[in-house]
Amino acid sequence: MNATRVLVTGAGGFIGSWVLRELLDRDAKVVALDVRPATGRWSRVIGAKAKDVHFAETHLTDRDAIRALIETHGVSHVVHLAALLTPDCQLDPFRGCEVNVLGSTAVFDAVRLAGSVRAISFASSYAVYGEDGSADSQPPMFYGAFKQAVDAIAGQYWRHFGLRSLAIRPHVVYGPERESGLTAGPSLACRAAVRGENYEIGYTGIAGYDYVEDVARAFVRGVLECPAGATVADLPGEPAATHEIVQHIQRCCPGATGRITASGPAIPSNVPPAPRDIRQVLPGWEPTSLASGIARTLAYYRRTNGIGVPTNPVAAEGDVP
Repeated sequence: MNATRVLVTGAGGFIGSWVLRELLDRDAKVVALDVRPATGRWSRVIGAKAKDVHFAETHLTDRDAIRALIETHGVSHVVHLAALLTPDCQLDPFRGCEVNVLGSTAVFDAVRLAGSVRAISFASSYAVYGEDGSADSQPPMFYGAFKQAVDAIAGQYWRHFGLRSLAIRPHVVYGPERESGLTAGPSLACRAAVRGENYEIGYTGIAGYDYVEDVARAFVRGVLECPAGATVADLPGEPAATHEIVQHIQRCCPGATGRITASGPAIPSNVPPAPRDIRQVLPGWEPTSLASGIARTLAYYRRTNGIGVPTNPVAAEGDVP
């Protein structure tokens, strides 16, 4: 693993921070690309190893700068996570396309030109699927359409240039440090419960839930064990309704009863017509149960005073907001 050097785009984000931790725990060298370093979040999630992250402030659409970054650091693998989420894509579809589609193409093409990268794992989404589960149903929102386009682009880079890739499709990713996006509610509800605050999850309906450490492990194993081809893998996502999320929180944090609620429009179901389970690609990969993931999220927020100065300063060095 010592020769493994991984570029992570969107490394300052929620999933990106956990991917950095997973890589550093495997003794990989990491280069983090984002608009700014997430110093506080990395300190809390990664701890003392956060000092080993090399940060690069490079625009996602700057193909030549990304290529130079790959060549300068001898990057052998890429985990591509950078993207605008559903609300931003709906608000400004042009910008969403620029970041999510053109930015992804810039990453793939920089990899092609550099020639040293063995594989890419990248974030697709259940949002590529329509709501009725039929093979010809369309994504209900711009975000899903953009993700679907990138999946197709990855296929072209394999077809014409032999670039291996693994598209990983989580449904709702939850856990410590999730702060934005349409489905951040369960994670924010856990933080509010620890803080003793009221919080309402702003949507209803049934969705599949994937714990963030599982997702990070999938991206890391996926890029290191990537099979030949442009492969797509769905994370299993434990199905649950939002009122069940509330119940899990209340069981672990009885004081939150009556303070954590859920209401609002139903979340799109995004049913895959033919699921492609990640366990067919990564043998032995198993998900964390929703009950356990909620408990671990609450425990994390207790350790960090509900996001703030960690209660154990030795465990998380560096700047804390």
